[in-house]
Amino acid sequence: MDAVVKVQENALYDIWRKQSYHSPLKTINGDDIYILDIGIHDGECAGPDFKNVRIRIGNLTYIGDIEIDCDYSDWKSHGHHIDNKYSKVILHVSLYNKNKHAYVYTRDGRKVPSVCFSEFIDEKIVQEIHKTSLSRKTDSVAYLKCHSLISIMQVEKKENFIYQLGVQRLEKKCKKIFNRLKELQLLKELNVKEPIITYELSAQFHLRKFNHSDFKSKEIWQQLFYELIFEALGFSKNKTQMIELAKLANVKFLSKIESDGVLIEKYEAALFYISGLIQSAEAAKEPLTKTYAGRLQLHWNSINSFYDGKIMDETDWHFFRLRPQNFPTIRIAGGAKILNELTNKNLIHSLVKKISEIHNLTVLINSLRSLFVIKAEGFWKNHYVFDQTSNAEVRYFVGASRADEIVVNVVLPFFGVYFEVFGNTNLSKKIIKLYSIYQQKSENQIINEVAHSLNYTDGAKRTIISQGMIELFRNFCSKNKCLECEIGKTVFS
Repeated sequence: MDAVVKVQENALYDIWRKQSYHSPLKTINGDDIYILDIGIHDGECAGPDFKNVRIRIGNLTYIGDIEIDCDYSDWKSHGHHIDNKYSKVILHVSLYNKNKHAYVYTRDGRKVPSVCFSEFIDEKIVQEIHKTSLSRKTDSVAYLKCHSLISIMQVEKKENFIYQLGVQRLEKKCKKIFNRLKELQLLKELNVKEPIITYELSAQFHLRKFNHSDFKSKEIWQQLFYELIFEALGFSKNKTQMIELAKLANVKFLSKIESDGVLIEKYEAALFYISGLIQSAEAAKEPLTKTYAGRLQLHWNSINSFYDGKIMDETDWHFFRLRPQNFPTIRIAGGAKILNELTNKNLIHSLVKKISEIHNLTVLINSLRSLFVIKAEGFWKNHYVFDQTSNAEVRYFVGASRADEIVVNVVLPFFGVYFEVFGNTNLSKKIIKLYSIYQQKSENQIINEVAHSLNYTDGAKRTIISQGMIELFRNFCSKNKCLECEIGKTVFS
């Protein structure tokens, strides 16, 4: 049976629930496994698949978690071996274990027995799992319910609708950014630290009339940009955590840190300690980690007197199913370098200057993108996590694809608001023009599949079109609002 096909893990969860094996489970080493309680599955929570499981292996009874993967190698490729959420796993289960590895290892080095499902279930069940997985993979391109009818709609009308959705998506981002700007200004005036109870803020927030003179504070613009950048660096799984980190380790706190030749490392110390992701120098086993963590500890000792906020928990962060390049540790290291540009090298002014003075839009786009491509250096050039050297060198903290996302989702809407607030109509229009011609280098599964469904793959790289496709899928297709959509109205009428 070809194990390359990525099987649906839900099918494996069903096998665990039903416990329908043709012979009793055994570990790879041949120890008998008795299932006393299959535990509880909560698909909404990050972490092991089944919790509060009771099993007996040999003469010993264990209570803890079960992780079920398609292949034995997924334990490492999904980052479970470096994630504390998996520290209570008592048994690892996979459909395949080609090399018959007997154990996986938790972050603290504990050996966890592994069992291979395919040795204990009928071959027909394995074939059915594969058949279902292949079918779903083939059908996945039909994201849109109107996929088979799309040719009915005039091409020009379809393309115009997607374009307008792209414009609407930019407007929504600008509105969200402007609301946060107003919130930051009000919090500054009230001298209130976040988090603040929303309903206490809302009455004043909605009654207050703002004008451009209210937004002259450099600090609120820096804080706003900081939060947006960190949200973008957080990707989908850690964006909430990254925003919270930006609010806790805020610009006001960072401004109290003495600027010198190791300022970026001081920022790293602040971010890793406040995020809860720091590794203790005393507990570190790897020499490079021990040295680096020791330096961070010295920096933190010199600045923590300025900090009176909360410390996040390491378990708040997600590593599961993330490429190592997207681990929050790497993103924080890149974020520290961007923070240095923002707070000490006047990044916002530099961006305004570029947007104002570079008239060739293609040159301007390349110039903006290059500002956010951050090459790796220092400790994190050879590590994805503390206490473990990476197999391959980390080349970039922020690569070209993520830099593209930052320009599209942060820089353009941010400056759309900035120029609008200060009444610079010409530069506001220039932002719209940049957005309309921007060509992204990055790939996005939703965009690719919606583009196939629409028979409109040629325009998918153009930002305003790709953003329109995301808007179409998220606000119409995925919510079954077919008769509120211009395409749906046409093809289903």
